[in-house]
Amino acid sequence: MSDLRDLYQEVILDHNKHPRNFGALEQPTSSAEGYNPICGDHFRVSVELDGDTLRDVRFEGSGCAISTASASLMTDAIKGKTLREIKTLHSDFQKLVTAEPGAEHDPARLGKLVVMGGVCEYPMRVKCATLAWHTLKAAARAETKTVTTE
Repeated sequence: MSDLRDLYQEVILDHNKHPRNFGALEQPTSSAEGYNPICGDHFRVSVELDGDTLRDVRFEGSGCAISTASASLMTDAIKGKTLREIKTLHSDFQKLVTAEPGAEHDPARLGKLVVMGGVCEYPMRVKCATLAWHTLKAAARAETKTVTTE
């Protein structure tokens, strides 16, 4: 188990240091801003929708290692999916990070997102891990109010 935990930590650190899909989206369909006042995480998530399918997504801003890695992993996981598929994945991710420590999760459903499972051991970090997801939800709905974790 220790080797697996070490691997997960390496993936999180890699996505924090080298976030995927980071930067502005040239022609977004919409975007939303998210803010975690407790730790200062602040992101903008921009989406390009083609009907009900997420064609492209990017994020920009700054945050702690958990929030940055989560945003990076999220953007990788959702590209090309329908809004319905993304909603299901968001629900599965929420269950992952709020589960009892040691709970089993289906890696086939979560893919690389499963590396964020350790967050459940640190309840204060759940808001960090889910900020990008809540911001994505607002962007998909073209909401203009800043998303906050409070």
